[in-house]
Amino acid sequence: MLNRRRFGLKFAAAIGGMAAMLLAGTPAALAADKVTVFAAASLKNALDAVNASWKADTSKEATISYAASGALAKQIEEAAPADVFISADTKWMKYLADKKLIKAGTDVQLLGNRIVLVAPKDSKVEAAIAPNFPLSDLIGDGKLAMGDVKAVPAGTYGKASLESLGVWASVEGKVAQAENVRAALKLVSTGEAPLGIVYQTDANADSSVKVVGTFPEESHPPIVYPAGVTASSTNADAEEFVTYLQSAKAKAIFEEQGFTALTAATTN
Repeated sequence: MLNRRRFGLKFAAAIGGMAAMLLAGTPAALAADKVTVFAAASLKNALDAVNASWKADTSKEATISYAASGALAKQIEEAAPADVFISADTKWMKYLADKKLIKAGTDVQLLGNRIVLVAPKDSKVEAAIAPNFPLSDLIGDGKLAMGDVKAVPAGTYGKASLESLGVWASVEGKVAQAENVRAALKLVSTGEAPLGIVYQTDANADSSVKVVGTFPEESHPPIVYPAGVTASSTNADAEEFVTYLQSAKAKAIFEEQGFTALTAATTN
């Protein structure tokens, strides 16, 4: 009787082990192994395409969350489960690195971009962006759509440029600050704002807007997108994904979208 009971317990344990092995191969379990990426909203079109390329080449896939760089950095600081962080400026990467929340030696300066003044595609507005240009008159009774100037890098760059050009004081009261640069772009594309400041790559991605001027690069800090692996990541594929972002295939995708690749291409 005792032997039968022992056999029954061993049999149940074996069945449980088999079930666990089977569950480990289910899509839900495999999804847990995906690299989780927190990325600046302005990267969406290009990074989605790079992710698809990585999947085609390696059968691996990243799960990507897009938002303002500052919001994502704060989430990582609060222990959100991210493996990779890609910011639209170096400030938020440094913010996390200073708190030892980015794995040492994994961060790279990945991409560059430009900021532009956009209007709805049927707008008659023309602008020659130069010191003291009449931006307030161009906005009229409307709003200037921008990312939050304190948390969204595109907003920070935009404010710095307007200050450098001597026009910030004249338009500060007309600024509609959005939670991220894509939200600012939408305000223009839907006609809710007559003008907006976004990245060149955002303007390229939306046929509902047109570029009416490009801000001089010397009027704002260099636009740099750094990428790095979070210190809390235990995913073995996280560093591989960051390396793939620097590959020739990824570089071609980024440049097609209007970004400038800042690193030498790695072997695919």
